[in-house]
Amino acid sequence: MIHYKTFEEVQLIKESAQILGKAHGEVAKNIKEGVKTSFLDKIAEEFIRDHGGVPSFKGYNGFPASLCISVNEVVVHGFPSDYVLKDGDIISVDCGVFHQGFHSDCAYTYPVGEVSPDVLSLLKATKESLYLGIEKAVFGNRVGDIGHAIQKFVEAKGYTVVRELVGHGLGKNLHESPEVPNYGKRGSGPLLNEGLVIAIEPMVNLGSRNIVQERDGWTIRTADRKPSAHYEHTVAIFRDKTEILTTHQYIEENYKF
Repeated sequence: MIHYKTFEEVQLIKESAQILGKAHGEVAKNIKEGVKTSFLDKIAEEFIRDHGGVPSFKGYNGFPASLCISVNEVVVHGFPSDYVLKDGDIISVDCGVFHQGFHSDCAYTYPVGEVSPDVLSLLKATKESLYLGIEKAVFGNRVGDIGHAIQKFVEAKGYTVVRELVGHGLGKNLHESPEVPNYGKRGSGPLLNEGLVIAIEPMVNLGSRNIVQERDGWTIRTADRKPSAHYEHTVAIFRDKTEILTTHQYIEENYKF
């Protein structure tokens, strides 16, 4: 069942998303060579709690951290750890905030130091595909229109779309219906109605689209161990507009590439 949100509920999600965006900005200030990924998790959790929120991910089905930190060939759901960032890495930081009864969800992938041109192009294309998907997330369209736009764009550039992992609805629960794949056919899937709040999150691989799950039961990496990129926004659909509730503003004020 899809849970449509009132205007007032969307505003509460937007308030959650502001805390989330600023937490991402604090993390962005500290993404550099020599930093342990566990330190980034500590920064995010402290900021979220200091601002009246709760990290959505920590404890979710047993997940041990506030951030999903996925480095290089890890697609999503990586654990913060004693891993020290080094020149040439890429790092996806995915975070959620629960505040005033509602969740928000947002992700961003960073290059660390000097990365290869091929990998930098992957990041830029994946980020662009997010906004192309959002352009199709309008009242009267269908979920398949979002995935089709993402898939068509990235595959034309020679990249592949992960199929097993998708975006999702969210609100009082972190994951709600509908699922929002990053591939699909135009005009297919659930109708995009007023009050729908969804997380759109392209996960795009430099090599094969195939993935494997590590023994920890969470970490997902590419089967060929080639890099993967991940960007995400939470958006709300109204009759006359679609609003991006989350923000990358605080990231991009502190981290340029």
